Amino acid sequence: NDDTTMKLLELTAEQRAAALGEDAKGRTGVFTSGIVSIGEGRKIALFFTGARHAGENLAEVLKRRAAQLPIPIQMCDGSSSNTAGDFETLLGKCNAHGRRKFVELIDLFPEQVRFVLETLREVYKTDAAARTGELSPAERLRLHQRESAPRMAALKEWMDRQLTERLIEPNSRLGEAIRYLQNHWEGLTLFLRGEGVPLTNNITERALKRAIVHRKNSLFYKTLNGAKAGDVFMSLIYTAELNGVNPFEYLTALLRHPLELAERADEWMPWNFHSRLARLQAGPDPPA
Repeated sequence: NDDTTMKLLELTAEQRAAALGEDAKGRTGVFTSGIVSIGEGRKIALFFTGARHAGENLAEVLKRRAAQLPIPIQMCDGSSSNTAGDFETLLGKCNAHGRRKFVELIDLFPEQVRFVLETLREVYKTDAAARTGELSPAERLRLHQRESAPRMAALKEWMDRQLTERLIEPNSRLGEAIRYLQNHWEGLTLFLRGEGVPLTNNITERALKRAIVHRKNSLFYKTLNGAKAGDVFMSLIYTAELNGVNPFEYLTALLRHPLELAERADEWMPWNFHSRLARLQAGPDPPA
């Protein structure tokens, strides 16, 4: 999950208070949150525009999650807004965000940055090998524990030494980049301890590009209701794309079969609506 800013012309104080409750005081921002689920090989994208941050919107989604399911894995960057809200997750942090802080310093600290980037490159190569080999989550975890754990341990030792031995200035930009990794180390290395933990939050950042393009093209939403309508269509369209389905074909099918959709919504998801259409063309379902 993650946020991007959005402009909403008519967000009333009452609407903000309804969304935020006691936390509404002093908060003036408007955001579009992106939440992407990748569990069980099915990808679902959800967008929410309003006064809430991504963590608060995630809390609303998780309230509807079956209580008997195991604790979900959450992937985000280090922003506290992504964990705001009352919910429990296994919290992973995005390695791409941490890596990016060093990429920006390559010209200033070439030797030190090269060590960090080359270490992380090998971790990414291991993850790519797991995807190419179509390893199961358990097999992927064992591969990372065997190959990536020693590399990440060496990286942590190197960072600790840079600061404790004052080999670099702690208040420099390089020192700040190192402290970011140190402060979020548990989340950044969750992929070494849990099955299915991704390395990065890139899939959500790609999803939010849809909202960013919309913001640049249309400039704003007028009302909260208009924003909700936009979020619904953006969620449907991008979920279809994530599952390799033509969004126009999918939306057309939903609009042509409103009664069937209302009765059996679970059979009209992007990954199975084709089979439902085929059954409809074959004839009506037998009586229960």
